[in-house]
Amino acid sequence: MELEIYTAFRKVGIEDKEARAVVVSINKEIDRRYALYVQQLATRGDVEVVRKEVGELKGELRAEVAKAQAEIIKWCMGSIFAAVGLFVALSKFAN
Repeated sequence: MELEIYTAFRKVGIEDKEARAVVVSINKEIDRRYALYVQQLATRGDVEVVRKEVGELKGELRAEVAKAQAEIIKWCMGSIFAAVGLFVALSKFAN
């Protein structure tokens, strides 16, 4: 691309020194913009790190969900037994 830009400038009569300066300036601007994008782009390594972290969090989340399920089952069963006991007590009391 640099050569094409330089050649185009030379064909329209721009002096060699000025044509080179413009090409250098364009290259610097491209490099500056590329540097900004590089900071925002994720590399394969970055993606792998995130995948690993998500996998670990997924395992921890599964363990937490399993604990919560066990806790819910425990409380539901306790509530059911308490309700049955209350019903039996009230039935005997009502007679």
